[in-house]
Amino acid sequence: MALKEDVVRNITSEFTNEVIESGLRIFDKEELEPFRACIQCGKCVGGCPSGRRTAWRIRMIFKKTQLGLKEEVFSDPDLWDCTTCYTCQERCPRNVHTTDMVRIIRNLAFKYGYARDNHLKVCEILFKYGHAVPINEENKMARKDLGLSEIPPTVHSYPEGLSEVLNLVNETGFKKMVETAKRE
Repeated sequence: MALKEDVVRNITSEFTNEVIESGLRIFDKEELEPFRACIQCGKCVGGCPSGRRTAWRIRMIFKKTQLGLKEEVFSDPDLWDCTTCYTCQERCPRNVHTTDMVRIIRNLAFKYGYARDNHLKVCEILFKYGHAVPINEENKMARKDLGLSEIPPTVHSYPEGLSEVLNLVNETGFKKMVETAKRE
């Protein structure tokens, strides 16, 4: 944790700029710029379903981002507690696209090699089966109880699709990122 004096001396907008620039691949600048105007009012935290059950405090992640504390943001396990329900985004009086900003920050964290073990395990399942939820007897029975075919119309039904999935994760560099990610 950085000392308060160090934070005040080293406040920089570089990290905030990097987050916004990274988001421009998907979102318009007008949607991202309000992030700079977050006033820490707490409306996002007050309505957050995850915040009721976890230590998730979006305000802290955003404040640390605005202060340029990249390492603290990326290494904070709470970054991954957001369920992306968009409740916070709908409540924000400053029109900060909070959920979208969390997704952007997560993507950057992953790009820099930060990920939770559980997420990396899901990625490894994807690489092995071509699907993040492997089919097992329990899932087959649940699908059958719901009136669905036991095998979903994914690579489980079309095993030849696994090579296409693997091609995508290799071509995009995703597999390499997973292999080099820092484990918790």
